[in-house]
Amino acid sequence: MQLGIRLHDVNAALGPEAQTLEARAETARAEGFSCVHLAISKVVKGARLDQCSFTEGLALYIKRVLGQKGLDPAVLGCYLNLAHPDPQALLDIQARYYSHLRGAALLGAGVVGTETGAPNAEYRLDGNTHSRDALGTFIRNLAPVVERAEHWGVSVAIEPVWKHIVYDADRALEVLDAIRSPNLRIIFDPVNLLYSGNVDDRDRILGEAMEKLAEHIAVVHLKDFIQEGQELRPVAAGTGEMDYRAIVRFLKDCKPYIQATLENTTNDNAVQAREFLQELYAGL
Repeated sequence: MQLGIRLHDVNAALGPEAQTLEARAETARAEGFSCVHLAISKVVKGARLDQCSFTEGLALYIKRVLGQKGLDPAVLGCYLNLAHPDPQALLDIQARYYSHLRGAALLGAGVVGTETGAPNAEYRLDGNTHSRDALGTFIRNLAPVVERAEHWGVSVAIEPVWKHIVYDADRALEVLDAIRSPNLRIIFDPVNLLYSGNVDDRDRILGEAMEKLAEHIAVVHLKDFIQEGQELRPVAAGTGEMDYRAIVRFLKDCKPYIQATLENTTNDNAVQAREFLQELYAGL
């Protein structure tokens, strides 16, 4: 298991001089991580998600900096709403995905990662988010993105999230079956499949998800949660209520050398979270 971290979580509590791409990469490597999840607009000053700023030069600059620090780009994030109801906004969103796919090919990212949106401009859970119509809209709008991924020889990975259109393993399989491309993959984030209504049944839900999606999982996101009333508050791995033994066993048995990036870490607990997972992995 190759453990990584969201690069924008690194040095997040420090000053601007510590939040350059170079400084964050240096810290991530010093903390023992081998790969990163990249949200470019959050870690490169002046860079945006639009197709104008994501040039070949930017991609190669990022590749050089990460390479010098011994870090691989596991995920190039483009977390935009592919079910946006405004046609013009949707065209702009798809164009941003296209530029990220070109950039991913140049900088050698494992996948371009995305969540699966909601059928409203606010990108929020509403009464239609889990509907069949919303799923059909997402599939139609994702299909040309995957086609462009095939052109560039890179992969798009969708991340099922309870609050979004693709909210469980079965919905993810529907998307995979509808598009049927080897360039469409899955980011598996166990906590994102949970909410207050199913959290007590999490062992079964996550076990079934791993079984159903096993061959499609390209990257894993690892975080924990603390239940606060009707909300699950995300926290660093090992600091909440998750039992990761079955998940880590699955990774060890079925996903050799998979890239697994930590989420919701802080400057104070990133190394602790990494060591927790590594010790768990070694003990299974």
